[in-house]
This record gives sequence, C-alpha cells and structure tokens, in this order.
Amino acid sequence: MTVHRRNVLKGAAALPLSAVLADASITAAVAAGLDTVSIKTGSGRSVSAALALPAAQKAPALVLVHEWWGLNDQIKAVAADYARAGYIALAIDLYGGKVGKTPGEAQALMRAMMKDPKAGFETCGAWIDWLNAHPRSTGKVGTVGWCFGGAWSLNASIARPVDATVIYYGHVLRSPDQLKKLKGPVMGHFAKRDRFIDAKMVASFEKTMAAAGKKDSLQVFWYDADHAFANPSGGRFDEAAAKLAWSRTADFFAKTLK
Repeated sequence: MTVHRRNVLKGAAALPLSAVLADASITAAVAAGLDTVSIKTGSGRSVSAALALPAAQKAPALVLVHEWWGLNDQIKAVAADYARAGYIALAIDLYGGKVGKTPGEAQALMRAMMKDPKAGFETCGAWIDWLNAHPRSTGKVGTVGWCFGGAWSLNASIARPVDATVIYYGHVLRSPDQLKKLKGPVMGHFAKRDRFIDAKMVASFEKTMAAAGKKDSLQVFWYDADHAFANPSGGRFDEAAAKLAWSRTADFFAKTLK
C-alpha cells in the first residue's frame, strides 16, 4: 500500500459515509481495501462478492445488494462502513463482474440478469449460506439493498430465512406465498416523489404482507425526496433524508442482529 493511499484511508475513517461517497477518489481507495471472495452455487456457477470484516472476532453479518449499476466502488465503500460499525459486510455481485457506466448500460445489465431470476435467487441463497457458516459469524444475518438491490434484498430474504431485511426504494410486489417465507422483520425506505416505486405499489406490499401474516413485522418510512435519495454520488441525493434513513437502518440492525 502506498503512503498516499494509506493517508487517504486514514482520513476516510474519520469521515461520515456521505462524505466518502461524495468523493470518487476516496470511494475508490476505500473500495480497494475489500477482499474479493468466490464460491460455487448449487448449480455449479462461480459467483463473487466483496468482503469487509470488522475488528471483532465474532459479529453479525450483512448482505449488501447493489443498485442497477452493478457492484461498483460506492457499494463496496458502504460495505466498508458497515464493517467499521461491527458487521461482516458482504457486497454481492448479481452481474458477474460487469458494471454499467451509463443508464443505458445499467438498464441492459439489469434486463439481462432478470431473464434468469432463478439464478439471482440461487446466488443470494448461496451467499447467505456462506455467511451463516463463516467462522466469524454469530449466525445473525441481515440484508440491505438500494433500488434494484432493494428488490433483491427482499428476494434474498425470501431465498433464505434471515433475521432482518432493509429495502431502499426497491420493487416490492410479491405474492403472499413468497412473503410467508420471510423470517425476520422488514424495514422499507421510500420516496414521496418516486414515480415508479410509488404509494400504490407500497400500499399493495403492505396489504400482501398482512395477508401473509407479516403485518406486524413491517415498518415503512416515507421521505420528502426522490428515488435514489440515499446515493450521494447521484443528482437526487437528499442529505437530510439519507441521514434519517441511515439512522433508522442502523438502529434496526442493532436491535435485530445483535
């Protein structure tokens, strides 16, 4: 590690996550500090993820699922922040190493992946199994994701029972039978100005959760913001909303995973 990068990382450790993510060079330096891990799924596919470990020898674990861009430096930096907070943080990759640089590229990657959603469920399930068996895991596992990843945070919790699920403005229309598979509580963060993940969709999700017998396990929060409000590198970032959602998420995981 160069002296420059060491100094950057030292400075980043004292910064709030929003400040780290607002500076591409700092984000890249933090992301480069994560380890890449790979496993085989039940069907024999090789999948990879970025792993950040906490100081504690035993800790609860989190699965982080990327936005439609793919597993980029931003999500890796978020994983590093969760590790500093005391979690085994695993940022999984649902795009096979590909990352979109433009909205068109991201949309193409998302569409290609969604042609075989069973593979996504298998990938999520395999990583949850891996975390449950990790020698430093306490056996508590949660999921969190943003946008595309918000939908897959929920899917991961359907694929395997976990102790907590957090959804940031992700597609949440599921059947009662799917939602009956959820084990732990669910927290959702949604934006009032989001034109796709809107009040109608979330209301339907709440009704379906109730039909699945999960009404009391769901918390929904609304923010006077737009889609992707928690992403400091995007044009829709809302600092106040992001900070509040992050605080609620941190408290939620502290109660459900520790």
